[in-house]
Amino acid sequence: MDPLSHHVTHDFSPIFRVHNTGNIERLVKHDFLPPSKHPDTGVLSKDVVVSQQNGVTARIYLPPTQGPDTKLPLIIYVHGGAFSVESAFSSQYHNYVNYLAVESGSVVVSVEYRLAPEHPIPACYDDCWDATKWVESHSTTVGQGEDPWITDHVDFKRVFVAGDSAGANIAHEIVVRAGAESELGIEFIGLILIHPYFGIGNVEHLWNFICPEPTGPNDSRLNPSAHKNLLSNLRCERVLVCVAEKDSLKERGAKYHEALESSDWNGVVEFFETEGEGHVFHLLNPNSDKAPQLMKRMVEFINK
Repeated sequence: MDPLSHHVTHDFSPIFRVHNTGNIERLVKHDFLPPSKHPDTGVLSKDVVVSQQNGVTARIYLPPTQGPDTKLPLIIYVHGGAFSVESAFSSQYHNYVNYLAVESGSVVVSVEYRLAPEHPIPACYDDCWDATKWVESHSTTVGQGEDPWITDHVDFKRVFVAGDSAGANIAHEIVVRAGAESELGIEFIGLILIHPYFGIGNVEHLWNFICPEPTGPNDSRLNPSAHKNLLSNLRCERVLVCVAEKDSLKERGAKYHEALESSDWNGVVEFFETEGEGHVFHLLNPNSDKAPQLMKRMVEFINK
């Protein structure tokens, strides 16, 4: 091919670029860490397949327990990355979820979903729903799961869903789908949204590219604030919305909080803002002075 004819057709810097050859150039790089026993926390981790059909996997984190009969909360965690980058298996997320597991005393299932644009929306939502159904298969209601880390250690009356950025968006959709799934065998106590990526009614060029369906800027998955009827049916008791003062997405999280608070939903929504910090600062700089404050607020929410 003539080098001069090789060009970028879609530029979503600093996330990814698409070339006319079809090549996806991801601008956010990450490593991969294997599951392990974490040297600082003592948390054990392992990888499991949650959907044979789509090859969806997850990493389970088991904190040190007081014995084989100890029952712990469970967190379904969804990583961020604009639906397009990052991994549950990167060092950034692996290390963070280790600390989340030990600080909150929870089993965590961190989902490795398929990424856009190679796998357009709704693949990420479907994969995380498959992971939710896999967790459900271990509950006393269904009782078909075979992973002892789940069956032996999880209190299915204390199940949470959490995520950051685009992962918070997906986490929210899990709870929305749960509200429409009357036969789901688990109940969610809480939803934790960390610096959520939602729409606010404006055109979102990235969303339009990775979601080929012509849904518009008020798609209920992108902009749930525009659909108070769906918010009213959220299947959880409590929601924690976390934002950061210098985050360009702060307004979106605040708008979601206001919409949920003014809806007919019967739960309790809480709001927490970190001053002087930007988007997912706790992941980019886990040693920052404010990172422990955010972790403490989440742990309080889980163990309330």
